[in-house]
Amino acid sequence: MSVPGGYKPFFERWSKAFRCKARNACNALSQNAGPSFPLPRPNLETAKAAAIRSVFGLPEPRSVESFSDGAFAIIITLLVLEIHRPNAAPGRLGEELLAEWSSYLAYVIAFIYVGIIWLNHHYMFERLCKVDVTLNCFNLGIVGTAALIPFPTGVLAGAFRDGNLMDQKAAVVLYALIAGLMSVSWLPAFRHLHRHPELLKPHLPAAAFASQVLRPALGILLYFVAAVLGWFVHPLLAVGIFILVVGYYALTSQGIYSNR
Repeated sequence: MSVPGGYKPFFERWSKAFRCKARNACNALSQNAGPSFPLPRPNLETAKAAAIRSVFGLPEPRSVESFSDGAFAIIITLLVLEIHRPNAAPGRLGEELLAEWSSYLAYVIAFIYVGIIWLNHHYMFERLCKVDVTLNCFNLGIVGTAALIPFPTGVLAGAFRDGNLMDQKAAVVLYALIAGLMSVSWLPAFRHLHRHPELLKPHLPAAAFASQVLRPALGILLYFVAAVLGWFVHPLLAVGIFILVVGYYALTSQGIYSNR
């Protein structure tokens, strides 16, 4: 029995009992509410679901690829028009035809070049499940610079057929500039696909196009070297580099060797 007037022990026992009951009640509430409010945890499934939602509603690449295929077909057809038709005097047709060797060589190089561009373009779009507005714009850049190729091809053939050394130098610099722009146009497309792997087909790794940047980058460097050597040394050196670049693109073309 406590001493009369000693209220301190009574309040201590009362407050201790109250805190214990309050703690038990809070624990019971948290256990009951726990399963209804799970904390979100980022995982692979969540990331995949977010990627699917990000491309929901975007068009498939078939229409863009069909448009591009038609453009490449027209570009290759226009190359034939750059072959000069000789206006030979009677009895000199054979001689005039042989004199057009530069037109034939320019046509062969440009035809193979555009064909390789189309193969790589086909390789890229075969691995896409969706396309967005940004990729459409980059694709227009690829097709637009490819459409310029018949112009420097004809200028180059004409300079070696009828022009002097200065004309030939100007022609190889023009060809190197436009072909370099063709290579530059692929860089933003590859970078965009690397940053947006949700546009790729599900079985492909996110970095499927990361290594592809090396090919156009090396082409830009070689075309720059060709322009410098063609202007300051001799135009035939530039023509040799042009042929080398086309061979390099053919040997490393994913559109030729990949079966995926």
